[in-house]
Amino acid sequence: MKKIKVCVIFGGISTEHDVSIVSGTSVIEKLDKEKYEIYPTYIDTDGQWYQYTKPVNQIKVTPIGTKLDETTSIKNITEYLKQMDIAFPVLHGLGGEDGSIQGLFKMLNLPYVGCGILSSSMGMDKVYAKVIFEKAGIPQTKYEYIKVKHQTYTYIFPDFSEKSMELPEIIKKVQTNLNYPMFIKPSNSGSSVGVKKANNQEELKQAVEYAAQFDTKILIEQGICGREVECAVLGKDEVISSPVGEVLSAEEFYSFDAKYINEASKTIIPAEIEKEISNQIRDFSIKAFQAIDGKGLSRVDFFIENKTNKVYINEINTLPGFTTISMYPKLFEQIGINYSELLDRLIQLEI
Repeated sequence: MKKIKVCVIFGGISTEHDVSIVSGTSVIEKLDKEKYEIYPTYIDTDGQWYQYTKPVNQIKVTPIGTKLDETTSIKNITEYLKQMDIAFPVLHGLGGEDGSIQGLFKMLNLPYVGCGILSSSMGMDKVYAKVIFEKAGIPQTKYEYIKVKHQTYTYIFPDFSEKSMELPEIIKKVQTNLNYPMFIKPSNSGSSVGVKKANNQEELKQAVEYAAQFDTKILIEQGICGREVECAVLGKDEVISSPVGEVLSAEEFYSFDAKYINEASKTIIPAEIEKEISNQIRDFSIKAFQAIDGKGLSRVDFFIENKTNKVYINEINTLPGFTTISMYPKLFEQIGINYSELLDRLIQLEI
C-alpha cells in the first residue's frame, strides 16, 4: 500500500516556538511509520523553512529549549508542499494558529489537519472569540478591550466605537466596570505568554504595559475564583467531546512557566466534578467549536466558580499543545483513543 505523504510542520515565528518543537517531534514519533511517509519540516523564528534531516525513525520528543541542528534549507516552499498528500501543522500561536499558514495550504489546494482560516483566526483572537461566544450564549466573564499603538491607548466601547485616552483614564474606566482581581492578556497570544494578574491599580497599569509588548490589542477580564478545567473536541461534520480535565497550577495562575517548566503543576483526568457540570462543559465545548466553524481539533478552557459552581468559558485553542503529556491527547486517552489513533483520526478527517 502506498504511504500517505505527511508534512509535519513545527517551530514557527511565535513566542510558542519552543513548545511547538516539542509538540511537532511528539507527533513525528507517534505517527505510524508503516502508513505514513513523514516529512519533518521546521520553521525558525525568522520564518525560514527547513527540512529536519534527522532520520524519522530516530526522532524522539525533543525537550523544551532544544535547538535543531540537522536541517537543510527549503528553497521553494510551494513546490516542496505540492508533493505532499496532507500537511499536519503543529504550529502554536502567530503564523501557525491564526489562519496564516492555513491560507497558504488553501491556495495550494493542499489538505491539512485542523481548523480552517476563519476558525483559526477567530479562535486565536481572544477578543473576537468572546464576541462569537456571546452571540452563541455561552457564559463568560465581564471584560474590557483596549488597543495600543506607539504608546497611544484607545478604549473600545461595547458597540466597537473607539476613543483615544491616556492610560490612567483607561485604568479608571476599567476599574469602574470590573472588579479585582483582573487578568490582562494580549489578544493574540498563547501558552499564557504576556498574561498577568492584577490585584490593584498599579498592577493593572503595569500589566497593560507588559501585554502591549506582545500585541496591539489587549483584553482585560474580571477574574474568577474557581477551578480551571479543559475539554477536548474532535471532528468535522460530527463532533465529539472528551471527558473534562482539571488543571492544578503550581503558581497563582496557569502561566507559561506553570504549564511547561514547573513540574509541580498537575492535571486531573477526569476532573472530580458533578456529572451535570461535566456534561454542561462538554456541550459548551462543542457549541464553542461549532460557533467558530471549527474542524479537526480544539481544546476549550473553562472556569468553575467556587461559590456558585457556575461555568464560564475562558477561551478556545484551535491548535493545542500536542506533546505526549499535553491535555488534549491525554483527555482522549481517557476514552480509549490513544495518541497514535488520535493522529490517524485527524488525518483521515481530511484525506
